[in-house]
Amino acid sequence: MNRRRFGSFSATLLVTSSLGLGSTANALSVNELSNDQASQGLKLALEKGAIAAVQQLGQPNGFLGNDKVRIPLPKYLESPAKLLRSFGQGARLEELIVAMNHAAETSVPLARDMLMSAVKSMNVQDAKKILTGGDTSVTGFFAEKTRQPLSRKFLPVVTKVTAQVNLADQYNLIAGKAAGMGLLRGDQVSIEQYVTARTLDGLYFMIGEEERKIRQDPVGTGSVLLQKVFGALRP
Repeated sequence: MNRRRFGSFSATLLVTSSLGLGSTANALSVNELSNDQASQGLKLALEKGAIAAVQQLGQPNGFLGNDKVRIPLPKYLESPAKLLRSFGQGARLEELIVAMNHAAETSVPLARDMLMSAVKSMNVQDAKKILTGGDTSVTGFFAEKTRQPLSRKFLPVVTKVTAQVNLADQYNLIAGKAAGMGLLRGDQVSIEQYVTARTLDGLYFMIGEEERKIRQDPVGTGSVLLQKVFGALRP
């Protein structure tokens, strides 16, 4: 690593993190924490966070049973949905919601290898951006590196699962008309694009949540490196 260019990385890590961390007997002192250890520690935390998020969301009801990432109907369909329920179509709407969330949980395991590659390619500038970017920095990092290719990877899976629900075609018909009137843009123009986008949002959110847990309790990870790196951040 170019020490002239990145010599302040460890200091940046120490100054910008304000997390409350558990104590560890293996923690290095501030002066002993090297650039390489700081970078590798963050990479390991992101890898562990990504793996944990994929495992949680990729299991049965990983999305449907998690209020933080559960995929609802788009807001613009809330009023029509109320009308459909009043005509006894509530069960069919729930079938669509279940299918959307099932499509999400089915897609997520496909992201593992790409997420790992993104972490391995992380440079010091990426690390600094994560450390100084606040609560959404981890989400931003993975979205920047993987959102477009994962969208292409998820879309066929989402399409296959949602095609099993007749309401999906009706959704796309309504969405297409709304888009033609300029009422809809972006990922809501079809159910497949909507579910794919919400799946990625949920995945990145959960990675951030898992990474934050690791920083707050490095001892609990059982990793000596994480204990040393994040333990050194204690005041």
